[in-house]
This record gives sequence, C-alpha cells and structure tokens, in this order.
Amino acid sequence: MRPEKKFLVDEVSNHLGKSDYVFLADYRKVTVSDVAELRATLGAQQAEYHVVKNSILNVAARERQLPELDGAWLIGQTAIIVGGRNPSEVAKILTKYFKTKEKLALKGGVLGKNRLSAEDVTALSTLPSIEVLRAQLLGLLSNPATSLVRVLQGVPQGLLNVLQAKSEPAATPAA
Repeated sequence: MRPEKKFLVDEVSNHLGKSDYVFLADYRKVTVSDVAELRATLGAQQAEYHVVKNSILNVAARERQLPELDGAWLIGQTAIIVGGRNPSEVAKILTKYFKTKEKLALKGGVLGKNRLSAEDVTALSTLPSIEVLRAQLLGLLSNPATSLVRVLQGVPQGLLNVLQAKSEPAATPAA
C-alpha cells in the first residue's frame, strides 16, 4: 500500500477507534454551513463528523474488525459520525437534523459488533438517555426491596394495633 493511502487508512482507523459505534451518512447537497452547524451540535456530545473515501473506510473497518459494511452504504459520498459516549443521544441529533434539513440521508451504522440499518439508527434515537435508563433500572431494583420492607413493617404494625385495641377500656353501651 502506498504511504499516502496507508496514512489515510490510519487516520480513518483512528476515527473509528474513538467510540464503539459509527454512523454513516450520505452528504450530497450539503453546504459548508450545514456541516459546520451539524459539527457544532455533535460537539456537545463529543461526537465528530468526518467525510471519508469509501474504499479507505472499507479498509479501515476491516482493520478494526468491524462487521462487513454493506455495499449499498459505500456508494456515493460518505460521512462518518463517531465519538461520544452515548450513541442514543448522537442518533437523536442525527435523526432530528436529517429531518429538518432534508439534505442528508442516514445510510446505517455499526454499534459494537452489530450492523444497524437506517431504521435501526432511527429506533436507537427513540431510546431514553443513559441517565434515564439508569434511573429506571435503579427504580426496578429498589421496588422489590421497598415492597418487602412494607410487608415486614405491616406485621408488627398489625400486632401493635391489636394490642392497642385490647388495652383500651371497652366502651360501655349507654342505657
């Protein structure tokens, strides 16, 4: 491989190594100001937008042992979105941006070792954030413990109510 090509493959491979996901987009008809706006929005999630050459992306993905990229994904101009810790939030940004601008088209992506279609990425964007998921999980884990404490607390409380009723003098009926 020529040194220039090896340099490009290494650069794309470094981008792919920044996160455990990569989203692919078709960027035809996109202006420089559109890309700048998208990059700024993605920057809030520490995600990055890079335009790459399809053949270089394919070689770099194989080096990184990513799932085989679909041939349809590597037709036309391709941009990759990588970085950030929360793929769901990045997918939300992309989905919202693609709907409002109607210039970019989501091709698909890879999450971990799984290939994602454009519909899968859209579905990923509907998931709640990681903080919300953690709170829901914590709620699910603490709910059985809370219920157990209430049941255990109910037994002594019931006994206390019976003893208190017995200790009070019985009401005499009025004649």
